[in-house]
Amino acid sequence: QVQLVESGGGLVQPGGSLRLSCAASGFTDGYYHIGWFRQAPGKDREGVSCISTSDGSTYYTDSVKGRFTISRDTAKNTIYLQMNSLKPEDTAVYYCATGPRYAFMGLGTSDSINWGQGTQVTVSS
Repeated sequence: QVQLVESGGGLVQPGGSLRLSCAASGFTDGYYHIGWFRQAPGKDREGVSCISTSDGSTYYTDSVKGRFTISRDTAKNTIYLQMNSLKPEDTAVYYCATGPRYAFMGLGTSDSINWGQGTQVTVSS
């Protein structure tokens, strides 16, 4: 069972940057995607970005393309989400997760997702 521990959330002004980290342990054999969902108050949970453990391919939801970058450090078993040019609309709890790519893309749900504990990102002046 994969365990996910997140860090890096906080308060930042519009236009600022944050970097989220997610340390993973307890890997099992097989390919999956790892990344972040986010949920703002009063809104549905949204897949933000993910990266494939097999080939490193990435996905970003349209609203963050060009601003967010997901990466992985295999040696540290850690992924990162570099968030630049942050907007108030990015304010949410960000949850690191593993699961199928289609779930991150918002094309369906899965009960096989592993969840991190979540970290608050607040973008406000």
